[in-house]
Amino acid sequence: MNTMTLWHISGWEFAALAFAAVLVGFSKTAVSGANTVSLAIFAAVLPARASTGVLLPLLIAGDVLAVFTYRRHAHWPTLWRLFPAVAAGVVAGTLFLVWAGDGMVRVSIGAILLFMAGVTIWRRRTAETPPVPEAEPNRAGRMKAHSYGVLGGFTTMVANAAGPVMSLYLLSAGFRKLGFLGTSAFFFLIVNVSKVPFSVGLGLIDGRALLLDAALVLFVVPGALFGKWAVNRINQRLFEQLVIAATIVGGVQLLLP
Repeated sequence: MNTMTLWHISGWEFAALAFAAVLVGFSKTAVSGANTVSLAIFAAVLPARASTGVLLPLLIAGDVLAVFTYRRHAHWPTLWRLFPAVAAGVVAGTLFLVWAGDGMVRVSIGAILLFMAGVTIWRRRTAETPPVPEAEPNRAGRMKAHSYGVLGGFTTMVANAAGPVMSLYLLSAGFRKLGFLGTSAFFFLIVNVSKVPFSVGLGLIDGRALLLDAALVLFVVPGALFGKWAVNRINQRLFEQLVIAATIVGGVQLLLP
């Protein structure tokens, strides 16, 4: 029995999943948040809960490629500030998955993403000067980091949808392209690997999921290589607009039936 038969998917559906895997690689090395499109494709082709388990190993593969590409540009004070709040969000997301249905998960995350995109756009338009990353933020900065961290942990656990959340945080914190990509690369590698035991315990990752991952993981590589080529040709303003646009598209897709 081959993988397509095991999952009861057609050739066209497998092609859609392969395209989504390419987008995973692209999102990790170019426009973070673009993988919300991948999330929507996986949820459309596969059962929604099962799709999160299949997608997670592919995201980790993309994270490894991103860390290798941008490892010198990570801002570790920001990462250490986020991790405790993210851990709390992951635990909350795990508890939510125990009883929440697919519909509630999708609507909740879609609404959160659209709200946060709106807040980010408003803040950027009203700010007199662009912010810069700080090693020792003020109280408001710490509260913002904690809020985004909890939401990021929650959304990454329930639907692998933390990309837009953390993208909005890093943009609001004033990160430029390379610092943005280097910091998010390490963030997601560490967070996604930490989610594996939870996903296995919930039955989201099993042998059947890993077989499909084995067939799709090679498609992540060309996406990552294309993203590395493209990011050097995108100016900062366009980069930020693409990140916010990808967040909005992903949020709308999650709200659609």
